[in-house]
Amino acid sequence: MTKTYARLTPLADSLPSTVPFVGPETQERARGRSFAARLGANENTFGPSPKAISAMSKAAGDVWMYGDPENFDLRNALADHHGIAPENILVGEGIDGILGYLVRLIIGPGDKVVTSQGAYPTFNYHVAGFGGELETVPYKDDHEDPVALIAKAAEVGAKLVYIANPDNPMGTWHDVETIQRMINAVPEGCLLVLDEAYIEFAPEGTAPPLNTDDPRVIRMRTFSKAYGMAGARVGYAIGHANLITAFNKIRNHFGMCRISQAGALAALKDQQYLEQVVQSVVDARSRIDQIAAENGLSTLPSATNFVAVDCGEDAAFAKAVLDQLIALDVFVRMPFATPQNRCIRISAGRSDELDAFAAALPKALAAARA
Repeated sequence: MTKTYARLTPLADSLPSTVPFVGPETQERARGRSFAARLGANENTFGPSPKAISAMSKAAGDVWMYGDPENFDLRNALADHHGIAPENILVGEGIDGILGYLVRLIIGPGDKVVTSQGAYPTFNYHVAGFGGELETVPYKDDHEDPVALIAKAAEVGAKLVYIANPDNPMGTWHDVETIQRMINAVPEGCLLVLDEAYIEFAPEGTAPPLNTDDPRVIRMRTFSKAYGMAGARVGYAIGHANLITAFNKIRNHFGMCRISQAGALAALKDQQYLEQVVQSVVDARSRIDQIAAENGLSTLPSATNFVAVDCGEDAAFAKAVLDQLIALDVFVRMPFATPQNRCIRISAGRSDELDAFAAALPKALAAARA
């Protein structure tokens, strides 16, 4: 009897069967024990609003129903919150999911896409998955380089150019004037993907005003970071109505769980709790700065809920420090590209988690130097 088998497309067959990140759960299974401090995934360990938790608990009883495929209530609440029209908002399964839909809409085999070397790898993963060709430019002084990104996009005829502001993995940021100049300089036929996942943590004067009439830019926001709902997978995009409507051609219309929808709606309404979390993150960033300084290390200024700690040497040393921290039950990550990979990245977590980091760091440094 002839065996049947799945016949992958040539593109899919050419790709590695890997994921951009190795999750802490995967590492815990390999280690045979849990981490004492989970400080590597940029998660908001202060958690969601109690009102969001209550709303999700209540919605769990109705989970036999599909979620609203139009995300009507959440889109309208977001529209009121931002002072724009619902037609300019797409809700999806986190920014990661929306990036996948965007690349599917825009990029075909051989199309050029520009990003920074070492920037958010999940975007690159989607580009590869649809056959796009990545062109990268280096960071400049630990910041993504808007001028170089636009120049490269014009040079190669890119259809998409990506920047995160504030940046992941370095935590640095550009001011509103710099980002607006970048938007104004987007080449004809190109779309700027402005990832603002961490914008709630950034200082005033970081984000340009929302201009939904501008077809040159689509902006990404999330409930995963400041709102503390990474596991619920709720993100949204803000853009020109024509582009937002186009997502209906290809998106998963039942991709949003009604529990997540209810939680995000309640979290959005609890801005007082959001303000408390943002202040807690500011305090935690200062604590990380202090811990680093006590160990002879420096930190990069951050407008996110994590801090890049400069280990002061090369990538091999930073990796050794990271490995030792993991051995001491503190989960952290580090940037992928040189020279940013001289750093390790620490989430701005709760005081007990930072206590564990403070206790482990001198031991990790001593072991790495030995």
